[in-house]
Amino acid sequence: MATAERTKAALRDIAAQPDEDIDLAEAALLLASFDHPAADLQIYRDHLTSLAKAVGTVATESGLDADAAPEDMADVLRRVVAEDFRYIGDEDTYNDLDNANMMRVIERRKGLPVSLGIVYLFAARAQGWSAAGLNFPGHFLIRLESRDGQRVIMDPFYSGRSMEIQGLRELLKVVRGTAEELDWSHYQPVSNREILVRLQNNVKTRRLEQNEVASALDALGAMQALDPANASFWREAGVMHMRLGHLKHAVESFEAFITRSPEGPDRKKISDVVRELRERLH
Repeated sequence: MATAERTKAALRDIAAQPDEDIDLAEAALLLASFDHPAADLQIYRDHLTSLAKAVGTVATESGLDADAAPEDMADVLRRVVAEDFRYIGDEDTYNDLDNANMMRVIERRKGLPVSLGIVYLFAARAQGWSAAGLNFPGHFLIRLESRDGQRVIMDPFYSGRSMEIQGLRELLKVVRGTAEELDWSHYQPVSNREILVRLQNNVKTRRLEQNEVASALDALGAMQALDPANASFWREAGVMHMRLGHLKHAVESFEAFITRSPEGPDRKKISDVVRELRERLH
């Protein structure tokens, strides 16, 4: 089996797991291997293990126990990940594809909010701390929660800074416009699958911006492997296949969209497209 197919098979295995059992960092490395198939993932696994051990050491030295406050957890993560290991957001070349590739993020110690967030989540969860990504639009944030329900929100892109209400409101207006206001949904945790899809969506989007449709389709294929029930992925794949002139594959993708979507105008529209494509194929 080709390396890309083995990777997709591994991603399908991950997608079949209960969400809480998914190893975010391992899955992110697998996604990165699409662009670097010959790389030895163990090097990057060892680095993340060392980082998590360093967090554990500092936590012990700081006297943190199972009832630690989230502020103390955040302080330890910040000291180790941002200060000792020097992970930081890439403001200068934000749209660089390397920022969404976990291998390159580890090598360069910089990346996007979501790729850096995965590093923070891995380090926190390795200590048994409750840590989750949040459904904040346009900028990935993480939340730490103590046993007594106290919470702290961190911004992995800006050296793990803690975010209060005012800071969140200002950030939202930067990423979504001055008319936007905070909503309860922005504080909701997202699943591990959603985090991985969000990471890979950055790759797909940047490939499309560079008019690399075939490469964008590969990135979308990984998203389909992670979340095969998501109908929108299959519709988007159909559109990309049409752009590439792959009419048979476009039909297959659109039919997969139809089987996954509810009755409605969108489904009827795609059904009409499928009929037209079939006529062209014959």
